[in-house]
Order: sequence, then C-alpha cells, then structure tokens
Amino acid sequence: MRILKTINLFIDGKFSRSESGRSFGVNFFDSDKHYANLCLASRKDLRTSVEAASKAQKNWEKLTAYNRGQILYRMAEMCEGKRYELVGLFKETLGYDDEKANQEVDQGIDAFVFYAGFCDKYQQISASVNPVAGSFHNFTTPEAVGVVGLFCADKFHFASYVSEMCSLLVGGNSVVCLLGQECPAVLAPLSEIFATSDLPSGVVNLLSGSIEELAPHMATHMEV
Repeated sequence: MRILKTINLFIDGKFSRSESGRSFGVNFFDSDKHYANLCLASRKDLRTSVEAASKAQKNWEKLTAYNRGQILYRMAEMCEGKRYELVGLFKETLGYDDEKANQEVDQGIDAFVFYAGFCDKYQQISASVNPVAGSFHNFTTPEAVGVVGLFCADKFHFASYVSEMCSLLVGGNSVVCLLGQECPAVLAPLSEIFATSDLPSGVVNLLSGSIEELAPHMATHMEV
C-alpha cells in the first residue's frame, strides 16, 4: 500500500500541522491520482507565524551582512543537495520534462547565490549622500522594514519564489509567505532547505492556503 505524504506548514522553524486539522490533496500532473496531502493554514496559523516572525526579526537584522550571506549561500548548497527531490516534484506535479525541471532548479540555486552575494552590497547601492546647505554631513542608509507578508503568484516559477523571499531576507526582514496554488507541494523541500541552512527559527514561515481567506487578516496580524 502506498502511503501518501502529509506536507506540514513551516512555522517558527518547526514542521507544524494546521491547528484547524484541515488539509487538501495535491494530484499528479493531469491526473486524479493523489501525490500528497498538504496542510491548509488557518487564521490562527497566520497569527502564530506573524508572532514568530516578529520575535525572530530583530536578531536576524542584527546579524552582520557577512553572516546573512553565509546563510543564504548555505541555502544554495542545500538546494543543490535536494536537486533530485525537486526535479521529481516538478516532473510529477507540473508535468515538466527532465531538462525543464533541472533548469528550474538551476535558476533557483542561482537566485540563492545572487542574493547571498548581495547582502553586503545593497546598502552601497541604496544609500546616498544628501546635499544639504550646512556645515555638516548628511547621508541616508536603508533599514529593515520588519515582518513582511509575501503572497506568491499562483503561476509557479521556482526562481521567482526564491528571489522574492531572499530579497526580503537580505535586508534583515523576516517573512510570512503564502505559497501559490500551482505547485503548493514545493513547501516541503523549501521548508527543509530553510530548516537546514542555519537560518534562525521564525525568520521564514511558509504557509499554504486560500489567499481570499488569509489576505484580509494579514495586515491585522502584522500589528501583533
């Protein structure tokens, strides 16, 4: 008998089932056959994620750019280590051929590496010296926003998912991410990449669920 996987949410560095007990089935590409069951996030799961991200963000921001870059580069290494799993996932749930699936993984790894190298450079690009009329020096430097809610597009593109999350992490922000609907099962390998990359617990939280249900409550929970 084939045992279906149950893919948990990734909240506060832990693999958590939804407090509601709800889940939904993910099918093989162009088939009614189940690939896995995926936990469906509730409003309470969203609130728990925001609380975890809020606690983790301050320490994440305090890390040096060099440390953050090391952690993001470690994510690239772990993504390479999960190549076989990711390729299999893209082929089985999205119908990609071997070449396209490997290309998706390559682009995702490239995105991790790019942002790993960007951690100690974005301030040089974004900062500025301000011309002021006075006998003093005035300059501007970027600061972290804090906890950022990210709603990924339903149309799946692995490198875009990685780029969107990493672009927020680079600046010292923590992330509560609701994955898109075309390939929600990517939550499993992505969670394991984040969990094994020395990323502090709570900095990234991954949810799967209904944007219509959760989006209206995101701003409210961000005030926690």
